[in-house]
Parts: sequence; C-alpha cells; structure tokens
Amino acid sequence: MSEPTALDARGTSARARPGDLARQVVVVVAAVVAVLGSAIGSGAFGGTPIAEAGGGALSAEATLVAPDGPAFSIWTLVYLGLVAYAVWQALPGQRTDPRQRRTGWLAAASLVLNAVWILVAQAGYVAGSAVVIVGLLGVLVVLFGRLVASRPAGRVEGVLVDGTFGLYAGWVSAATIANVAAALKDAGVTEGGLGAQTWGVVVVAVAAAAGTYVASVSQGSFGYGGALAWGLGWIAVGRASGPDASATVLLAAGLASGIVVAATLFARSGRRGS
Repeated sequence: MSEPTALDARGTSARARPGDLARQVVVVVAAVVAVLGSAIGSGAFGGTPIAEAGGGALSAEATLVAPDGPAFSIWTLVYLGLVAYAVWQALPGQRTDPRQRRTGWLAAASLVLNAVWILVAQAGYVAGSAVVIVGLLGVLVVLFGRLVASRPAGRVEGVLVDGTFGLYAGWVSAATIANVAAALKDAGVTEGGLGAQTWGVVVVAVAAAAGTYVASVSQGSFGYGGALAWGLGWIAVGRASGPDASATVLLAAGLASGIVVAATLFARSGRRGS
C-alpha cells in the first residue's frame, strides 16, 4: 500500500515524508527558544541588558552607525511575526507544502542563532556576537532568497512567512552593520585614515545599495525595505545630538533610508504595472 498523500496549500498532491513533522516541531521549539532568549537579553531574568553588556560596546552610542535606542522596538513586531509563523507552519495543511520544506529548517536555524547571539552578546563577547550575527544574516539571506523565488499561496502566507522573514532579514541587515562596527571599534581597528564620519557614510551607502538590490529582486518587499529603512532612519536620529552627533552621517543615513523606501515603492509599482 502506498503512503498517504495530502493536498498542499497550492492544491497539489504531496506525499508526506518522515522529516515533515519533525521540521514543524523543531520550528516551534526554536521559536520558544528565541522568545526566551529575547527575555534574557532584555534583562527580564536579572541578567545584563544587551545595551549594557561588553562595556556598552553594543549601545546606541557605541559607533556612528548604531541605531538610536527606540529602533530596537522593532524586535517586538519581529517576534510576534515569528511566533505567528511558527504556529501557522505547524498546521497539518503546511506539513507537506514544498515552500515550507525549502525554508522550515532555515527558519529554525535563524531562531536558534538569534538566541545564541543574545547569550554571546550578553556575556560581553563583542567579536563573537559579530560572528554569530553575520551567520544569522547569511541564513536569512538564503531563506529570503528561497521565498522570493516562489510566490506565496495566499495573503496569509504572504504576511506570516514572506512579510515576517522580510522584516526579520531587513532588520538583521541593519543590526549587522552596527554589530560589526562595534566589534571593530572594540578590537581597536582604526578607520584607515579616512575618519569615522567617512566610514559611516560608506557603510550607510553600502546599506542603501543592498536595499535597492533587494527591492529589485523581491519586487519591492515591504518587510525587508521597511525594516532596513527603519534602521537607517534611526541611525540618522541617533546622530542628531549627544556625544556621537554627526551632521554628515545624519544626512547620509537619512538619504540612504529614503533611497531604500523609494526603491521599494518603485519596484512595487513595476509589479502592479506588469
């Protein structure tokens, strides 16, 4: 007797595999681990908040490309999306869906790496946290690329999967900039004679270029573009006052944020016109 098959979200017959249920369970467990990690990182259990760890190396004033404090409130929206995604992908109807098979294990890996980053950063290992967040970004880039390569089955999947991981990847892109810059500064790496402000301009320009490219290949992902523009915008706000004020970086980051928004909207307008 052949194994039972089920209709996936796209209405096609898909044969169940031994690893399908395991994938769904692992994603749920990984989501729980990530949420617990976020609570630990906030200092809810008595630990040192991330902004205060490592002698303040990861604080909003650590470098000229660190987003201002309120920017990190986006994590609340990211975590809500990830929890909703974890519940949705655990439904029987998603068990054999080809799209979830291609992305589920990567999603679980990203959630675990998220928690690992928090623990490493909270322990004060600034260089180690940079290594972990670069790895996290790499996983999210591959995952997001796989989502872009195919279309969601409906609006719910588009929001819970594509929207959530676009937002996640966009924000981690911005956070990686700040984290790597903080690690280099903590290690005593200089700006190569260019100066901190020039390097800040170069970094946000690269971020704007990356955001423009992602907008073109994703046909204007609101999640990715919105989160990256949010991060760049808060870099600009952070340079408006205080000991790390810089009109040069403020203008560059503000312009970069606007470029990402414009590129995203332009790409979406092209999609509607096609």
